[in-house]
Amino acid sequence: MKKGDHNEGKLTVAIEEQTSKIPSGVFLTAALASMTVSLALKCFRMKNSALFVGQWAAPFLIMGLYNKIVKTNGHD
Repeated sequence: MKKGDHNEGKLTVAIEEQTSKIPSGVFLTAALASMTVSLALKCFRMKNSALFVGQWAAPFLIMGLYNKIVKTNGHD
């Protein structure tokens, strides 16, 4: 499929325009913060909360990757 063969939806373009304004470091910081908070909760013996917060790291890193791709390649 060639680059010009499809168009992104209006919602996708609007989201990409807004998320490209966020520095990539924000997502990395959020991921590291969630891991730190998870560790602290684990130390306070709040196992379920620690697991819940610890699972936020992966989505933050994925959003950061998406953000980097949008900044690098732009949107259609």
